[in-house]
Amino acid sequence: MRAEPTTPGSTGSPWAIVAAVFAGCWTVMVTVLAQTGGWTVDQVVLIGGLDRLVPLWPVVCLLTVLLIATATLPLALVPRSAVVRVTGRVWVAGALVLGLLGLLRTIPPVHHEAYLAALALVAMLLAVVTTRLPFGGPGNGTGPDPTAVGRPARLAARPSVAALLAVTAGLALLLPWVWWGALGGLLETILAGLAAAAVGVLAATLLDARFWGRFEAGETPRPARLVLLGGLVAGVVLLLVGAGTGHSGAQLPLLVTLPPAGFALAALRAMSCRPVAGRGVAHPGTGHDVPDQLATAVVARRPAGVTGRAPAAWLVGLGVFGPLAFTDPEEVSLLLVGTRDVPFWVAVAAGAGLAVALVLAAGYGLLLARCAAKPPSRALAGASVLTLLVTVGLVGATAGQPGLHGERLFVLLREQADLSGVSGGPGRAGRDARAGEVYRRLVDTADRTQADLRRDLRRAHLPHTPYYLVNAIEVAGGPAVRAWLSRRPEVARVLVSQRLRPLPAPADTATGSAPAPSGPPWHITMIGADRVWSELGVTGAGVTVGSSDSGVDGRHPALAPGFRGGDDSWFDPWNDTGPPTDRNGHGTHTMGSAVGRDGIGVAPGAQWVGCVNLDRNLGNPAGYLDCLQFMLAPFPPGGDPFRQGRPARAPEILTNSWGCPPIEGCDPRALQPATAALEAAGILVVAAAGNTGPFCRSVQDPPAPYADVLTVGAVDDRRRVTAFSSRGPTVTGTTKPDLMAPGAEVISAMPGGGYAVLDGTSMATPQVAGVVALMWSVNPELVGDLDRTRRILRETAEPIGTSDSAGGQTDECGGPANLVGAGLVDAYAAVSAARG
Repeated sequence: MRAEPTTPGSTGSPWAIVAAVFAGCWTVMVTVLAQTGGWTVDQVVLIGGLDRLVPLWPVVCLLTVLLIATATLPLALVPRSAVVRVTGRVWVAGALVLGLLGLLRTIPPVHHEAYLAALALVAMLLAVVTTRLPFGGPGNGTGPDPTAVGRPARLAARPSVAALLAVTAGLALLLPWVWWGALGGLLETILAGLAAAAVGVLAATLLDARFWGRFEAGETPRPARLVLLGGLVAGVVLLLVGAGTGHSGAQLPLLVTLPPAGFALAALRAMSCRPVAGRGVAHPGTGHDVPDQLATAVVARRPAGVTGRAPAAWLVGLGVFGPLAFTDPEEVSLLLVGTRDVPFWVAVAAGAGLAVALVLAAGYGLLLARCAAKPPSRALAGASVLTLLVTVGLVGATAGQPGLHGERLFVLLREQADLSGVSGGPGRAGRDARAGEVYRRLVDTADRTQADLRRDLRRAHLPHTPYYLVNAIEVAGGPAVRAWLSRRPEVARVLVSQRLRPLPAPADTATGSAPAPSGPPWHITMIGADRVWSELGVTGAGVTVGSSDSGVDGRHPALAPGFRGGDDSWFDPWNDTGPPTDRNGHGTHTMGSAVGRDGIGVAPGAQWVGCVNLDRNLGNPAGYLDCLQFMLAPFPPGGDPFRQGRPARAPEILTNSWGCPPIEGCDPRALQPATAALEAAGILVVAAAGNTGPFCRSVQDPPAPYADVLTVGAVDDRRRVTAFSSRGPTVTGTTKPDLMAPGAEVISAMPGGGYAVLDGTSMATPQVAGVVALMWSVNPELVGDLDRTRRILRETAEPIGTSDSAGGQTDECGGPANLVGAGLVDAYAAVSAARG
């Protein structure tokens, strides 16, 4: 039995339409769930401190392609309707593009330039291949352009009205990212532009005349069907292309901003259907008439040369350029959620982009796709491009974040200072002598070994900052500079030093809503600190604790009396603030637990100094070193750390509720010379174990794994190990943590004079620092005697079990010491033993 022929432009039988609707909804659902799910898994792995799952995105992409193909491949092969067939074929092609581009996410995010270069190359190769795919089959409108007959070459080369209006739409989509985003480095921005252009060309090859021709076929122009039906199909294609574009996180905004552009492209395609009475048909996209005898050909089947691929390439390319260039995918992270940081502003830009895309779709559809409407002139279209271009430039230079904000390089030199044989007498005087000698050796080594490198950096006009606590230099540069530095004989290795891009507005200051405690909270009584005050009369007087954190609210009533004061007790390398401040609240909370008054701190009589080492919850090796150097040898505002350091003013104890994971640029050995130098100077470094439990070997982010650091885990109010407390051993086999302290539902100070209850080993760490302050206050001869101090802490610690707060036994990490160390710190017993 012979099948009946169908009209080329027919949408087909009802079942084919239902199948197409189902396939479209299925494609959208699978794509959105796969992309958001893959990103979520990436974030869970990152927050959990696990190794990056390299196979994640290949698996996600393979499953996505297979699931989409199950619904779209039958549409591409079975239906008789040309419209349904081309719909299925272009969706299959879009799914393959998603899968192939998504494989590039195996490139580590830290090598963003390499990813962008690969994206540009692969997208262009796919565009070449796509031009040969049989989307429409015979008679698909890819023949010669009948409207080109007799048309001057000069006119044919001029940009069409459709292309100019597409540029206008693309600039409108770009505007929110220019306003609320920030560019990376120069090379990163150039590669983002090339990648965006390649993706635009790729989208244009998918949505060329072979695709649109099937929705236009027929003697009578039907722009409504072209815009509504063709735009909807094109929107799904753009969803697939956007889902494959960008590293994990950067593709999420494109899932909402790119699909509506399909309707705008359809309207631009339909714009050229208008006949001009008495003069034939207006040339599509130009307004120039073509002969009457060609009118039917123009309406029935528009060749690729009429509007061509330029509108889609421009609109999609500019729409993709925003997220690619103005966001760092590593900053689209759950680590920065909770405040108005990068994820918040990415959501704002994506929401604004969606609104712009919807307005463009509706406006272009209503104004351009009506056959009775007069087409806009090229002059008007050009003026719209110029207006948007000027607007984008003005917004970027004023309301936006102008300039380039690329990553930096952390250059570690081979030779580190020899600190062997540093000695000093007992007590504070001995500690000061040791700190002075360590400072002298560190500076001398850095000056001598960095001299040639600093000279060459100055000659190359590369901004740089030298360091001495670790013999290293932070350099502004990209992959080419990194390759040059790596080849130098004095350089051991070069790490990428993460730099957060600036925000359009500072994040709100965190505050607390908990009521002020009326007496010593549970964590104070659990370790016996209140008994030390009342029975032994020791509060930590005469000892100074240093905090490297998000800052400290120096006006908080529980902290203001303890600030040491002077011109060398506060340093903010991020924002250059004068008095001690804290927007995040983390540093205020931890310092309150160490030395806060009104019952919240373990050593309320001790003084404190502070430094901001991570302003927005993502730091870098250089930022951490800024503060550690300040703690070894404080200096006045604007002072030179190499020449104006004052080691005699160094705090005795450092509390560090932070870690430097690979995403911030640290490798396992990056900060080891720093803690070794502080140890040699007689300064006790106390650090949080981390919150990546209950996994074994999760004490891994510097400085927690180092043997010369006193590493602290967390217990709850029932003396059970918290589920989040990181476990040992370290990658080198060192047993960690060393001690435990209360770290669940701990109340302490917050900016603005308030209080809050927080969880984490961050909350446990300052309590151990406070206990040491009590010990050294009662016995000043212990100051700087780190071995004896650690021994007393271990010997007086209270043994606790290895059951975690979730009720499970967690003693499989090589022994109980890798869960609880020596046990729960006991302030009363430790101070009593220190007093002798």
